[in-house]
Amino acid sequence: MGHGGDVIDELTTDHREVADFFGQFHQTPPGSHDRKRLLDQLTVELVRHSVAEEQHLYPAVREHLPNGGKIADKELADHAQVEQMLKELEGMEPRDPAFDPAVRALQREVIAHIHDEESTLFVRMRRDCGEDVLWDLGERVRTAKKTSPTRPHPRMPSTPPANRLVDPGMGMVDRARDLLTGRGR
Repeated sequence: MGHGGDVIDELTTDHREVADFFGQFHQTPPGSHDRKRLLDQLTVELVRHSVAEEQHLYPAVREHLPNGGKIADKELADHAQVEQMLKELEGMEPRDPAFDPAVRALQREVIAHIHDEESTLFVRMRRDCGEDVLWDLGERVRTAKKTSPTRPHPRMPSTPPANRLVDPGMGMVDRARDLLTGRGR
């Protein structure tokens, strides 16, 4: 959940973990319960990552980057799309004929978002943000991931201050549900 380093190192490591989950997913037999388990783990990581970015990274993008508001709005729209896809997948089973195509569509969306962040946003942040800002954001992101929700909630607020108030409570509810159901293990 927390890797260390500045915000770019932290989020890039998350990106590699997400790509690894997709790889593991495609190595398991179609229709198997392992696919659902891997999708649940992937969902937990994607939601935690997204919530942390929404709480801390995108406000910093607005503050520190030229045209930061426009950039942050685009990233938030990407997150909303992925969260809706995750919500739809949450109700599917691996034997559902729409399950594998929906996961492939999710993967395309997530990988495009990762590529965009790493090739454009992170480069601009390295250029326009001070090292101290990037390190502070890394700590904030790691802290946010510890209390963030683990399930998609497309109707929840995605910008501060509302998300910083609501997300920890939803995170507690989600983690309790995960504990009771064994989800995400």
